[in-house]
Amino acid sequence: MALISCENICLAYDDKEVISDLSFQVNRGDMLCIVGENGSGKTTLIKGLLGLISPVKGKIVMGDGLRQKEIGYMPQQTMAQKDFPASVFEIVLSGCLASRGLKPFYGKKEKTAALENIKKLGIENLKNRCYHELSGGQQQRVLLARALCATKTILLLDEPVAALDPVATDELYHVIEDLNKKEKITVIMVSHDIKCSIGHSTHVLHLQDEGTFFGTVAEYKKSSQAKRFLGGCCDHD
Repeated sequence: MALISCENICLAYDDKEVISDLSFQVNRGDMLCIVGENGSGKTTLIKGLLGLISPVKGKIVMGDGLRQKEIGYMPQQTMAQKDFPASVFEIVLSGCLASRGLKPFYGKKEKTAALENIKKLGIENLKNRCYHELSGGQQQRVLLARALCATKTILLLDEPVAALDPVATDELYHVIEDLNKKEKITVIMVSHDIKCSIGHSTHVLHLQDEGTFFGTVAEYKKSSQAKRFLGGCCDHD
């Protein structure tokens, strides 16, 4: 059974329908890249997947025992977040908030999970550093470790490489790909960087008014959407 199935969903923002009759599914082990121009509904879809808004029509079904609160979410960074005055460990630990339940304090289990994910992202040497002192690439690794504290199953990443330099972008893509392939974490990644992001993905969901595409990367490269947005490079692997 699919982890997430969207069945003919319609989603609205401010009473305006943004996404109409959309169907797709995410299976365990997939790395789905969601692309599309500004205003195509990517942010609205994220809110739907997280349960922050409900479909006007259709339904979003969580399968294989997955609950929406168990989706590890990494939002886009704001300038205020970049300057957040907390240590790396404190920020990563905050990802355990949902699993903490009614306990007023983080316990040994949560602290151990935070340390494990810090190690997994290769940022042990930054554990006690102040977050706002870090480079953009280091900050994104911290936020990725934080998202991992909320899940063992699936990550939802919103523009994870936005504003990073080319070297940091390439490094983070490979980190995400390793989490998908080696740690068996299913990944949904929203991106404007179509050319690079599909190179690390298994499936593509391309949102646009003229016709939405959903399928494998190989199928996408042959589609009219890819020919328009990728040009001649879609003919090559």
